[in-house]
Amino acid sequence: MGCTNSKSAIKLTDEDVEFLRKNTNYTEKEIRDWYKGFQVDCPDGKLSKEKFMEIYQGFFKGGNPEKFCQNVYRTFDEDGNGWIDFKEFLLAIGITTSTNQREKLKWAFKMYDINNDGTIELDEMTKIIKALHEMLGEEANEAFDGEEAAMRVKDIFEKMDSNNDGKICLEEFLEVCNIDDGLAKLLSLSGDA
Repeated sequence: MGCTNSKSAIKLTDEDVEFLRKNTNYTEKEIRDWYKGFQVDCPDGKLSKEKFMEIYQGFFKGGNPEKFCQNVYRTFDEDGNGWIDFKEFLLAIGITTSTNQREKLKWAFKMYDINNDGTIELDEMTKIIKALHEMLGEEANEAFDGEEAAMRVKDIFEKMDSNNDGKICLEEFLEVCNIDDGLAKLLSLSGDA
């Protein structure tokens, strides 16, 4: 359901396990357990955008996660082939659930950088924050509507754009988030940043 129907499942090799063990905080047993669950949902080893959306909708029943999910999916699909394989999936889960604030913020930066040019522009930040509010539901979305909300996003953007070039690079993003914990939590979509 949302995974493609190819018969050729992608196998988890010992090299894959070792790579994931080195690049996540998961043990070999945890990696193999995650893989078993992934194979149940996607027996061919490919998590589609539709299946990903279905999973997110289960968590945000009061809102519309579609736009937000498209951006999260884009950041998880590292190779840009249109589907998420197990390694991409577990690396992304590892980052988004990590206690390493810097890694979470680097991932968040990639999500805000919609056009993948290495910078965030005001319209990109606005789109992601609006998509987040839509996902959270009507009450949060109403709080985002209007001129006041646009000004809040603009204020955040200007605070981060230290060289006033109309773009936020990764270094600017990280610098401000490192000194403003509340902003780091907001932008990395984390309650524990």
